[in-house]
Amino acid sequence: MSSSRSANHDPQGPDPQQRRLLRVCRIGRAQGLKGEVNVYACTDEPERRFAPGSQLQTRDGQVFTVVSSRRFKQRWIVLFQGVEDRNASEALNGIELYTQADPAEELAQEDAWYPDDLIGLKVRMAPGNSLGEPSGRVVGQVSDVLDGVAQQQLQIRMTVEDGDEETEGLIPFVEALVPQVDIENGYVAIDPPGGLLPGLG
Repeated sequence: MSSSRSANHDPQGPDPQQRRLLRVCRIGRAQGLKGEVNVYACTDEPERRFAPGSQLQTRDGQVFTVVSSRRFKQRWIVLFQGVEDRNASEALNGIELYTQADPAEELAQEDAWYPDDLIGLKVRMAPGNSLGEPSGRVVGQVSDVLDGVAQQQLQIRMTVEDGDEETEGLIPFVEALVPQVDIENGYVAIDPPGGLLPGLG
């Protein structure tokens, strides 16, 4: 899976003709006295997004330029240009930062998708799945894409035997469990372990 799978589409961009915005991070508490902030990444490409010189923006277009960054446990510590003391860094707490999406052709080459590309896709069992289910059997539909600490999860509205859709389950959006995404034909293929999703295994 490309790390771009974790890109988050902001559907409320100010101009539909502009590139889509991808949510990169949420700024947390101040770190120390020199303007650094704790940052919680929403991307699997933090080394790229937080590289010195990188520019991120708020939804309304305010630009933040990265001066330096370093990883610390499950978060990053970042210094932005113009944020020079603790008071300035504390004022940033809670701000979400975005970057413009890469061109669609590049994303296609990287095997990457936006959440709104995935919502509504049918969920089929992958060929040779570990549960022994028939290949291609439709078991539900993607109803949402949720952010997790380590990776995103697909929320699936499961189809029960009589055809009614009445229960939901979550599956981590990783290649081992979601080996195929076919936007053109409108489905994802899954290979979950037994007990992960309601009614399977």
